[in-house]
Amino acid sequence: MASFSYFHISILVFQFLALLATAQFDFFYFVQQWPGSYCDTKRSCCYPTGNPPSDFGIHGLWPNYANGKYPSNCDSDTPFDESQITDLVERMGEEWPSLTCPSSNGVTFWSHEWNKHGTCAESELDQHSYFSAALELKTRSNLLQNLRKSGINPDGGEYPLKRVIAAIRDGIGHTPFIQCNVDSEGNRQLYQVYICVDKNGSDFIDCPVFPSDGACSSNIGFPPL
Repeated sequence: MASFSYFHISILVFQFLALLATAQFDFFYFVQQWPGSYCDTKRSCCYPTGNPPSDFGIHGLWPNYANGKYPSNCDSDTPFDESQITDLVERMGEEWPSLTCPSSNGVTFWSHEWNKHGTCAESELDQHSYFSAALELKTRSNLLQNLRKSGINPDGGEYPLKRVIAAIRDGIGHTPFIQCNVDSEGNRQLYQVYICVDKNGSDFIDCPVFPSDGACSSNIGFPPL
């Protein structure tokens, strides 16, 4: 009897610790990518309607720790369920597109994002709230418009990195992290923008820590679509 009780107590403790692990994160990285910089690399891209949208697209909303590490794949018991976001699917197809080849309708991409990242934020956001929050953050960040206000356009030219950062900071009130990749000719270019968001997924905040990868040069390209 004692061993039986100990076994069940152990299971309960394990389940509690697993649940606690999903609740322990400090902030989100909200990450948007520029399709032109994704598509002009050697890997190329594919888009369901033939062309990527003429705007930044969402990559993900990622729970992170203040020490720079992050949780992942926190709850296999709540996998992605498209039926939870039926009212968001059309908008997500436009604002959260998959650019990988072969082309897809985005479901595989969204499933990956929820299963790897979203499950680690279940203490704050359920599936619908998670994807809805990302869409709202994209609208509020308005990256392309903020860059254009400062004369930074996706015209294939190069722009000072400091100017790109300042343009976005002026628009959202917080300093972003700019991640660059390399085009097919080896030139550094604006690829992704990281903006930090509070645990509720609602407000932009100062970043506790910036990513360490995707270094940019002092001047970066902004390729056309």
